[in-house]
Amino acid sequence: MKIKLSILLVLLSFLNSPVFAQEKTKKELKAEQELQKQKEIEALINSKNFIFEAQKVNTQGGRLIILDYKTYFLKFNTEKTTCDLPFFGRAFNVAYGGDGGIKFEGVPENIKIEKKKKSYILKATVKGKDDVYNLTFSIFFDGGATLFVSSNNKASISYTGQIEAPKTNEGDKK
Repeated sequence: MKIKLSILLVLLSFLNSPVFAQEKTKKELKAEQELQKQKEIEALINSKNFIFEAQKVNTQGGRLIILDYKTYFLKFNTEKTTCDLPFFGRAFNVAYGGDGGIKFEGVPENIKIEKKKKSYILKATVKGKDDVYNLTFSIFFDGGATLFVSSNNKASISYTGQIEAPKTNEGDKK
């Protein structure tokens, strides 16, 4: 009886060991994926060439507005930064017939990148046609980002979204 019990215990231990090994492998795989994503995000930030896709807007009044998927963006590049974001808030000086959004094209200046514990802070100033925009990105290792925009003619506003690599197709709107 003792021999049968011993054999049964040995068999059960062999059956359980692949389950523990598989769990460890899943955790290792997840850690590898997170590290790979962090390296991709770091490469985008260092190249100073990425697209910020806005998903939510936080107004100065505390209102949270969820935006249409893949509609609003800021394409950041050292040669030309293009922005098309909605604006909800107080405007101090707006051109007649303006659409009210934050839309500009310009060359970013004073680009500063700072690495924090779990994120990067990227700051830049862009002179558009009618205004000067101060951009502050908080970019997290998983690609999530917050963009804070302040300008001379409009109240400050922040956006939450994702950053990604620029599209390579010339047919894309971005």
